[in-house]
Amino acid sequence: MPAPAPPARSTALPRTLLLLAAGLLAACETPPSDPSAAPRDDGVVAIGTVQGAGPASPLLDETVAVEGVVTGNFARGLGGWFVQDAGDGDEATSDAVFVVADEPAQLRTGDRVRVRGRVVEHGERTRGTLTTLQAEAIEVVGRGEVAPVVLAAAPDDWERYEGMRVRIDAPLTIGGQHELSRRGVLHAAFDGRLFTPTELAPPGPEAERIAAGNARRRLLLDDAMAREDPREVWYLEGRPPPRSGSLVTGVEGIVDQRWGDVRLQLTAAPRIEPAPRPAPPTVAGTVRLAAFNLQNLFNGDGRGGGFPTERGARTPAQLEAQLGRLVATIRALDPHVAALMELENDGYGPDSSIAQLVDALNAGGDDWRFVDSGQGPGDDAIRVGLVYRASRLRPVGAPAMLEDGPFGARSRVPLAQGFVPVAAGRDAGPAFVVVANHFKSKGCREAEGADRDQGDGQACWNATRVESARRLLAWLERDPTRTGSDLVAIVGDMNAYAEEDPLRLLRRHGWRDAMDVASVEGAYSYVFDGQAGRLDHALLSPALAARLAGAATWSSNADEPNVGHRAANSGDPVGNPWRSSDHDPLLVGLDL
Repeated sequence: MPAPAPPARSTALPRTLLLLAAGLLAACETPPSDPSAAPRDDGVVAIGTVQGAGPASPLLDETVAVEGVVTGNFARGLGGWFVQDAGDGDEATSDAVFVVADEPAQLRTGDRVRVRGRVVEHGERTRGTLTTLQAEAIEVVGRGEVAPVVLAAAPDDWERYEGMRVRIDAPLTIGGQHELSRRGVLHAAFDGRLFTPTELAPPGPEAERIAAGNARRRLLLDDAMAREDPREVWYLEGRPPPRSGSLVTGVEGIVDQRWGDVRLQLTAAPRIEPAPRPAPPTVAGTVRLAAFNLQNLFNGDGRGGGFPTERGARTPAQLEAQLGRLVATIRALDPHVAALMELENDGYGPDSSIAQLVDALNAGGDDWRFVDSGQGPGDDAIRVGLVYRASRLRPVGAPAMLEDGPFGARSRVPLAQGFVPVAAGRDAGPAFVVVANHFKSKGCREAEGADRDQGDGQACWNATRVESARRLLAWLERDPTRTGSDLVAIVGDMNAYAEEDPLRLLRRHGWRDAMDVASVEGAYSYVFDGQAGRLDHALLSPALAARLAGAATWSSNADEPNVGHRAANSGDPVGNPWRSSDHDPLLVGLDL
């Protein structure tokens, strides 16, 4: 077996780690043993007997002796060792256990040890626990080796492999890196990437079935180090963090269950086949409409000062990098009109965030303009906005805003504007309306009553998002832009996945999902907790859906490691589109 990367260091436990391990074990669940259970002697028992066939040991709080081989020496990283024996012949029980000790022990991978200690469960029972021996005595009795269990597919139950050495003979797909820079963890899955259940099915039994499948297929790849913010992740071997969608093979390590997740503590660096960065999408049609969440474009005082800002860039250099990436994204999409979310709500003067974005877009000689609603829209710290190419579109009517009900206080105020296509300075098509939206997010702060998490996969504030959709529909029926056009697009960050209540409400009232009409399969715009889905949508009125020529999302952001938008040191040039935001943009082509 290859030597694990962390064990290159001394295995002696420093006092700080000993105290940490002792503190963790003090918090473990150790209910008293059943007084009716038969008394047990101090003889060696099979580790499978200690583990049992259930989620927790049947010998909790009892003192036992086991003998096995050290398969993972993680004393410096995790405060203990994994020990595995030859097995008890019962496939339902694990043959390995995690061992911690109050006194330092000089153990090496491959040492055969006899351990006497108390059985505890490490962690919270509701989130899954790790059966652990709190060692009172450890004796090295020789050397040995344990062959890894080979897994060709996700097991139905990881509990039977808890603490055991495994090799995975199947490709894993990386689903997220949000814990990589902080904890050295990659989220991965068997059988392709994971999708958010409510992206694929309405809340209910089918979404629950998908969630259960995701939980079974998901596996965290861990660096076997409990410390946060590692200077480097050893198993990447100096390579840059991979995009989501990358394939991982040659995975070998120890099955662990801590911090609420099943994870593999890697003992060797796996092979990673990086997913390629996709080219910008192209869609047919005479008018191209984009929607894009800018992830907090704040520009200080607009004159180089006012940093750090309330949100977004912390320094002028970070703002320059952010603007460069946003401009590169919009130019690559080449839309004629774009609905934007998370702009700083700082007016429309020359120092405003929207004005400086348009100036940056026009630095290459383009003719971008922004829709000036006179105020807001709304008084939230962030707002929606509309920008368009003056040589391709002419605004008609005045911009309209919906400021009552949940808008303003929770969901951001929608902004609607009518446009007419132009060519050679003349009108060249019918009027159509674009409505920029940004519904209330899923975070649970201050959520009460029906807005609290109902446990159906829609998270918090779903009732507010449904009410926002209902009010939006009633408002649009009154033709707020006074264009008289039945060609209307509702676009933006709805903070709801495709099969959640707000989107289903809009579709029940006849609005058509552009991705469905264009037969786009597997589209996503956001990755959360290793699962992909669409928070960003384009809903078309029936008349406009009949004119749809194409639709696409561009995976330029959500799959990228989350460092590029915060700093200028991601390794890419400043003027490139990668990780310009945490949301992917969408693009719709219309025949007008």
